[in-house]
Amino acid sequence: MNRMKRDELRAQVALAVRACQEKKADSINILRLDEQASGFTDYFVVCSGANPRQVQAIADEVDEKLSATGVEPLHREGYNHADWILLDYVDFVVHIFSEKARKFYDLERLWKTATRLQLADLEKPARKPAAKKPAASAKRTKAAKSATKSAAKSTAKSAARKRRSSTARSRKSS
Repeated sequence: MNRMKRDELRAQVALAVRACQEKKADSINILRLDEQASGFTDYFVVCSGANPRQVQAIADEVDEKLSATGVEPLHREGYNHADWILLDYVDFVVHIFSEKARKFYDLERLWKTATRLQLADLEKPARKPAAKKPAASAKRTKAAKSATKSAAKSTAKSAARKRRSSTARSRKSS
């Protein structure tokens, strides 16, 4: 995923979290899922409401805020029952639970390998991946070092030969 896409995704997740905060959601957790563990999404936003009306109000606010930016959920689930509302935005999923359902399903325990983030973490620009030297460049650097060492050895050998030959000449002349 390129950097601009990552930053855009992080901004969308942050917007969803702020929408949850506006409706006084309890215990908001942001989980960045491991790529190996989850091939279907990158982030979970998990929160809870005190009653079915609040659970629905949180879901409405998340949907409204993201829709205003042109981001629509691919799938919605559980709105009428309001025990666990799931809003699937493909790259992230918002889970809004009743307190009882949240304790029962305990997603944070199920996804314990996920990295827990704070809202401030999402609002920072995504870090660039560490720059790697291209293999060809690394090979050239290694070859250049070898050439330098070889040249130094040749020069040292050449200087030693000259000394020996000048020493031998001076012995012959004496």
